[in-house]
Amino acid sequence: MKPLEFCDKVSKSFKELCKAANIGYTSFERTTSKPHRVAVHELWNTLLKNGYIYQGKHEGWYAVSDEAFYTNAQVHKVVDERTGEKVMVSIESGQPVEWTTEENYKFRLSKFEKPLLKWISENPGAIVPENRKNEVVSWIKLGLSDLSISRLSSRLNWGIQVPNDPKHTIYVWLDALTNYLTATGYPWNEKSINKDAFPPDVQVVGKDIVRFHAIYWPAFLMAAGLPLPKQILAHAHWTMGKQKMSKSKGNVADPFEVLDKYGVDTVRYYLVRDGGIADDGDYSEKMIETRYKKDLAGLMGNLLNRATGKALLPSGVIPSNDSSIVDPQDKSIHETILTAAVRFDKAFEQREFNQACQVITDLLSETNKYFTEHEPWKLVKNPAQVDKLNRVLYYSLEACRVAGILLQPIMPTKMNSLLDRLSVPQEQRSFKDAFALLETERKIVNSSEVLFPPLKK
Repeated sequence: MKPLEFCDKVSKSFKELCKAANIGYTSFERTTSKPHRVAVHELWNTLLKNGYIYQGKHEGWYAVSDEAFYTNAQVHKVVDERTGEKVMVSIESGQPVEWTTEENYKFRLSKFEKPLLKWISENPGAIVPENRKNEVVSWIKLGLSDLSISRLSSRLNWGIQVPNDPKHTIYVWLDALTNYLTATGYPWNEKSINKDAFPPDVQVVGKDIVRFHAIYWPAFLMAAGLPLPKQILAHAHWTMGKQKMSKSKGNVADPFEVLDKYGVDTVRYYLVRDGGIADDGDYSEKMIETRYKKDLAGLMGNLLNRATGKALLPSGVIPSNDSSIVDPQDKSIHETILTAAVRFDKAFEQREFNQACQVITDLLSETNKYFTEHEPWKLVKNPAQVDKLNRVLYYSLEACRVAGILLQPIMPTKMNSLLDRLSVPQEQRSFKDAFALLETERKIVNSSEVLFPPLKK
């Protein structure tokens, strides 16, 4: 199979996964496109014009699979489990390396030690989480060597040619990282509709490529006189059985099968709720089921069903309420609902997405407790308690509404159904609407659809 055919196949699978997981994108970029080649040549020529590219001899430990050179301090000797022989590997990636010497183009990365450290120092949130930032700082303080940014075309012809030099192919990371510029229409002109998307507010990468994104990429941008990402978020990985996922070991998951089995929104919730940012998350289908039964069906679904049941709400109308007057018995739940969005927002801004989900489960757990303690099934039998019954139903359904608004980015389809059922107008479903209580009466939309039905067996 030719390289392009293979890449076409892989690219297609990612597009199909995005569609299956209800993931939208403004631009799906491929480094084989003509606009990308134009962007790479523009960046190369800018770096050359600014004096940051020169030709020289490069020596070092080279990992073919990583497409990266490593210094002596970045490699060590290990025993190959298959052959029993001692081999040199990268400490960071574990991939085998070989000593390589070749003539190529180099980027003056060594000139950016102080500028990079200054950038990180002046922007404490530039690299998160903290443990990744500390790694990057330690790497920079060890010293940065000039970076090889081309390979001989005789060794690497699958790539973009160095401008005006067919003997060299541009180094994969300079090529690949430029993709973020390509997506915005770089080199920019008046027709570049996505120009304002750069620099990104948050650039999301995996922890295994944080070196390239938090050292090489900012250095390239500085050298080209371009703005830097406002934040680089380097997330951890998923393991299975506390081990790195590997096809050879059989500890892998088919995302298409999992999405079909548990539902798209359920899987999205699990990934955000239990995915690791600072530390690896351990993938478990049992935990997906637990999150579904406990958090989604048990807390949210149960509260919604109980509070909208005909036995308690025969009129099908959510009671109105004057939030400026709070009964002492309702003060705690009133504050819990009213502050949920603040706490959720804080967790998101700190990139603690699991904690944001915890805010929702805490809200729903507290509301379920409030509902049970006030025993509305007894209140409904006593006409003198109608005001109290209305308050219990009001706060219970307000908790559902606020949770539904906040969870929309994670569970868009399910939360749309929830908000539809609560007759929340489309124009009142934005983030700001979760910071205030909705006081007007609304007619419940009767639906035979169970929001969180039993899982497939």
